[in-house]
Amino acid sequence: MTKIRSTTVCGIYHNGEVALGADGQATMDKHIAKSNVKKIRKLLDGKIVTGFAGSTADAFTLLERFEEKLGAYQSNMKRAAIELAKDWRKDQYLRKLEAMMVVANKDELLIISGTGDVLEPDNQIAAIGSGSMYAHAAALALKKHAPHLSAEEMVREALNIAADICIYTNHNLVIEKPAK
Repeated sequence: MTKIRSTTVCGIYHNGEVALGADGQATMDKHIAKSNVKKIRKLLDGKIVTGFAGSTADAFTLLERFEEKLGAYQSNMKRAAIELAKDWRKDQYLRKLEAMMVVANKDELLIISGTGDVLEPDNQIAAIGSGSMYAHAAALALKKHAPHLSAEEMVREALNIAADICIYTNHNLVIEKPAK
């Protein structure tokens, strides 16, 4: 059974603001299945923004579980992420899911991995998916050499650089900022 996957998600916290973006490509085996997939979702009236990479169905399962945890923990993003990661490690069904998420609010970015980890990324840059290393490298360079750019501008440029290099990443970008 061929799975639909591949993407690039990048989030940056810079100068007091957070932006999270993703490309729109979904790949089935070696072919582009769709070019305008929305991999960024807003939760809690836009106060939390999420991006996902990996198997689409698995990512939506995790997104639903994350929303449940947000409800259970009074919208505390970090606590909800940790509780989701705990479930992910313990639950036999969840352990088989092949996806990762980046979650962001106005103050921080977190990566929730398929191994049940919650990571606060170094340099306040989070990147996941097929083109993540390209986007991450570009974001690091932008933060160092173009600090005048906004977080949103950095995310856009990092994703465009990844799309220029990674065959699993395209230029159909969606970029969101959490509401304050």
